[in-house]
Amino acid sequence: MKSEADRIYLELLKVLKKHSSKTDAVQMSAYMKNHFEFFGVKSVLRNELMKLVISKKNKPKKKAAENLVKLLWNDEHREFQYAGMEIWSWYNKEAEEKDISFIEKLIKTKPWWDTVDFIAAHLFGNYITLFPKKRDAICKKWSDSSNMWLQRSVILSQLKFKENTDSKFLFQYCKKHREDNEFFIRKAIGWALREYSKTNPKAVKSFVKSTNLSNLSVREATKYL
Repeated sequence: MKSEADRIYLELLKVLKKHSSKTDAVQMSAYMKNHFEFFGVKSVLRNELMKLVISKKNKPKKKAAENLVKLLWNDEHREFQYAGMEIWSWYNKEAEEKDISFIEKLIKTKPWWDTVDFIAAHLFGNYITLFPKKRDAICKKWSDSSNMWLQRSVILSQLKFKENTDSKFLFQYCKKHREDNEFFIRKAIGWALREYSKTNPKAVKSFVKSTNLSNLSVREATKYL
């Protein structure tokens, strides 16, 4: 007898296969530097097709959802990772302290900016909001690691916080990684600062002026200043 996770996965597989496009698949894969295979189902259609199988209103219990996300993450088609992270975000209000291990695994498995950025802002950002006492230890561990995507996730974790942004925390990690030569880190620093500049332009302007950031980070950070 198939589990609920297996059933949903197979139904999603069937519907995405039915609406696949070889032409769009090639283009979508090329956009992701050919790191992943695609069905060729673009986001608007993918979201519509998902609703035929699973939605936030008829979502399974959390444990079944975790098993489903694991199945989706193991599939070679990138649309399934997009579906998986969206589904897991439906359980943000049910987040538990132990979920950090799963979030970290999602970041580190098949990582690229298209999944990592969503996870950092929507899943990890939610986690540190609910469990603020866990934030500093986790972020230090991730930031000190050799994993670029964990480092990027720390920098982008407050992307949606607006007036609730901890500026000291943001500036601390932007400054810590400012000399990193990795494009995705420099870009993340600029992006995080740019978003915060919409809320506190004076603070961002002062930080950029007093900190030796890369040209890329400065260009991104000052876009709205």
